[in-house]
Amino acid sequence: MASSVSGQGPGTPPRSDDLVHEVEQLRIEKEQLRRAVTSHAAVDQAIGVLVLVGKITPEDGFTVLREISQHTNTKLSSIAEQIVKHAQGADLPDTVLTELRAALARRT
Repeated sequence: MASSVSGQGPGTPPRSDDLVHEVEQLRIEKEQLRRAVTSHAAVDQAIGVLVLVGKITPEDGFTVLREISQHTNTKLSSIAEQIVKHAQGADLPDTVLTELRAALARRT
């Protein structure tokens, strides 16, 4: 049976520092995946808000998010979170609100 630690051949016991390195790499990967899932959920929720409020397709909803992100030089996930919070009653920054209105206007 081959070792799962990279660089180790069959029958060679892994060194403890190799195992520590692999565990650390797995922790980093787990955190990256957790952030990706959280970000994806926020983007999906924001698209849903835009579909409902803007009466646009999900594809257009994603395009609106992307345009706002690009025009405000803000991460897409951050824009998505702001849109979801806005749907729950929070204010949007003026720049984001302006870009949201412009992006929705381009879809009608």
